[in-house]
Amino acid sequence: MEFAYLGAAIGAGLGAIGAGLGIGLLASSAMEGISRQPEAVGDIRTNMIIAAALIEGVALLAEIICVLVVVTK
Repeated sequence: MEFAYLGAAIGAGLGAIGAGLGIGLLASSAMEGISRQPEAVGDIRTNMIIAAALIEGVALLAEIICVLVVVTK
């Protein structure tokens, strides 16, 4: 029973860290792309926002799964 809580906490932490790293790398690459090709700023920004939303969705799903593990035990 205690290990379920520990596993859920570790899973939630890894989900948050992964999302933070993913969005950080995404923003870094987008800024580099914008600096290299300023005329494509609109397309790059749109794609960056869509990708960030997908990353956040996966992170939220990981958090929900971790909460469900604790609640169902």
